[in-house]
Amino acid sequence: MECISVFDMLKIGVGPSSSHTLGPWRAAEKFLAELRNQNQMDNINRVKVDLFGSLSLTGKGHATDLAVMLGLSGADPEYIPVESIDVIISAINNKNEIFLGNEILIPFHVNTDIVFNRNFLPFHANGLTFTAYTDKGEYTSTFYSIGGGFVVKEKEDNHKSDIKCAFPFPIDKATELLEYCQKENKKISEIVYENEKSMRSEEGIHNELLRIWDTMLECMYIGCHTEGTLPGGLNVRRRAYDMHKNLIGVLPYDNPYSWLQIIRQTEVKFRQILKWVSCFALAVNEVNASLGRVVTAPTNGSAGVIPAVLMYYMVIENHEANENQIKQFLMVAGEIGSIFKKGATISAAMGGCQAEIGVSSAMAAGALCELMGGTPEQVLMAAEIAMEHHLGLTCDPIGGLVQVPCIERNTMGAIKAINAAELALETDAKNAKVPLDKVVNTMWETAKDMNNKYKETSEGGLAVAVGLADC
Repeated sequence: MECISVFDMLKIGVGPSSSHTLGPWRAAEKFLAELRNQNQMDNINRVKVDLFGSLSLTGKGHATDLAVMLGLSGADPEYIPVESIDVIISAINNKNEIFLGNEILIPFHVNTDIVFNRNFLPFHANGLTFTAYTDKGEYTSTFYSIGGGFVVKEKEDNHKSDIKCAFPFPIDKATELLEYCQKENKKISEIVYENEKSMRSEEGIHNELLRIWDTMLECMYIGCHTEGTLPGGLNVRRRAYDMHKNLIGVLPYDNPYSWLQIIRQTEVKFRQILKWVSCFALAVNEVNASLGRVVTAPTNGSAGVIPAVLMYYMVIENHEANENQIKQFLMVAGEIGSIFKKGATISAAMGGCQAEIGVSSAMAAGALCELMGGTPEQVLMAAEIAMEHHLGLTCDPIGGLVQVPCIERNTMGAIKAINAAELALETDAKNAKVPLDKVVNTMWETAKDMNNKYKETSEGGLAVAVGLADC
């Protein structure tokens, strides 16, 4: 049984994609660690990176090439100042050399040392191979970016069943989670908290959850206060700035937290609520699309749903909401996401957009439901409703960029999450026809049946119907 922490599902990193940017970045870091373990760093005179499958087909639009260069340079996606990204990349391109692991300077020619192979490796759609050359030979290592920033090697993933979970409440399925809640008379967030305490101190959990929220809030704030056009060639104009300007009015504020308080004073008619939720989601994913810092939730492409729904609760539903509700929301969301990761996938390259926006919507729906007083049964029902109405959603980004239709989809996922939570709260969960585990299984079967051209390859759907010329 696999132990997946909330902090595995909600990771801080750089956009635009968790599977195509953060994952390859982390893979490069792992490769450097292998070289150091074998005392190879001082002997290397060249490094080559081969990208396969979806990483090669949409890698340019997802900045996969930039991610591996940053990873090989020794930069950390969680802490690197985003303004220094262009500086590092420009230096590599201009000088044709890379400061490998921030230790040794070697030649690096982007056009020949990063190879976009269109063929797929059999194990997973997102494969990449690193090769280090020395005077005595070469060292090769292959990694797979399996979604949400998770990176594995083939032999590691095959032995998941051998991993012994140290959680007091090990969970693979929603039914197991519900049994623990009933037996212990606890909320889902309380069960998750007990599991997290087996790995971290209470202070550590508190600080890390609030760091995640701070990153989400700052991301929404930046997105709402940045205008212009997104990079990548589609000439997509940022919309959160204009939408926010029309909504916020003239009340003064000077930081993300005073901004939150001001929003609580704005008009809350239904149309305004729709616009605010959409604005929050757009803001996050516009930041993501411009290589800004976001929280994978559970992926970068779906990073706007959970912040938007939690912000909705903070500024619309409960003006007294504090750190306790924030932590509760994030723990429930993380646990629901882990159930989908274990039972299906959170990678669009494996399952289409249902695996990203669908999962994020389910995570947000369940978390909101608990905050609104839902029982564990209703929480799982809310997650099921949200996913049920994302089944079959394809991933066909225009130009391989996480912009169209991806940014708008976050607004749809957020609104569906709120709707799903309200439906669950108004329903006796005993009358639910579809258990969450069944919808997880159905999502995975749908993923396997889905044509590969709808799995983040930009070879079907909108990506073909709408060309760069149209934009």
